Amino acid sequence: MTARTSCRTTTAKSRMAAVGTIAVAGALLLTACGDQTKSAESSPSSSSAESKAPLFDQLPKAVQDAGVLKVGSDIAYPPVEFKDTSGKTVGIDPDLADALGKQLGVKFEFEPATFDTLVTGLRAKRYDLVMSAMTDTKDRQNGVDGSTGKKVGEGVDFVDYFTAGVSLYTKKGADNGITKWSDLCGKKMVVQRATVSDDLAKAESAKCTQAGKAKISIEAFDNDQQAQTRLRSGGAVVGASDFPVTAYAVKTSGGGKDFQVVGEQVEAAPYGIALAKNNPLTPTLQKAMEAIIKNGEYGKVMAKWGVQDGAVTEAKLNGGS
Repeated sequence: MTARTSCRTTTAKSRMAAVGTIAVAGALLLTACGDQTKSAESSPSSSSAESKAPLFDQLPKAVQDAGVLKVGSDIAYPPVEFKDTSGKTVGIDPDLADALGKQLGVKFEFEPATFDTLVTGLRAKRYDLVMSAMTDTKDRQNGVDGSTGKKVGEGVDFVDYFTAGVSLYTKKGADNGITKWSDLCGKKMVVQRATVSDDLAKAESAKCTQAGKAKISIEAFDNDQQAQTRLRSGGAVVGASDFPVTAYAVKTSGGGKDFQVVGEQVEAAPYGIALAKNNPLTPTLQKAMEAIIKNGEYGKVMAKWGVQDGAVTEAKLNGGS
């Protein structure tokens, strides 16, 4: 899901990273929430496979018995997670989940939802974890609504695994003079609801009104692909999303003829796998992420999707600010 709030001067709450320039891999080009889709074809399922998994014995008993981790995800956010032409869930997160499954000895099953409902679903125990390009922020850790500052829940813990920032994009050849966030006053903008991009847009709009300028007209959608469709049709002049997603859209939409990135990305921050506070699964999942970073599986996934610039060298716990 950019996002799965203003050039960030405020605490943001969604997807994002300093991914420099992402060259989306050629394989990606040829291949930024339906039915339950399973992504762990390479994850072990038999008891013998489980017994050989390095970290299986460290899992909570309930997870060992289930043999499955249910993953909440906005599966409409390429290249992080999306459905290919056959309907299979693919992308950076599903590939990392497969690698993690080998360490844990359980399957990861991706269950689609809209991005803005994922934390609520986690709280309601519909999922064991959320893996959806979710930015690790202090607000999310503490259960605070970033736009209001109000406490809305107990918060979540994050196992960080990637770094990304937010980029602006427009229709190709029609940047309307936009090169930075402060150029957005009075403009019509599209974002995905409840993402960092959404928060950034609201904060920037407030700056516009404080400066005596017209506010930004913000239209928020359930998923980023809907926002792109709106921009493509001329319903807005600019959009914002996590840099990996923006780069993918620029490369692939209309054969590379629909969109262009404008300006520099902002608010580089970590993506994290979200889990309920004090979940006994968290330290084991962190160990699994550390293991795939060290054994090279993580690096292979980054290279496959052309996102090496956003790779991390350690899996921090609650490393967001």
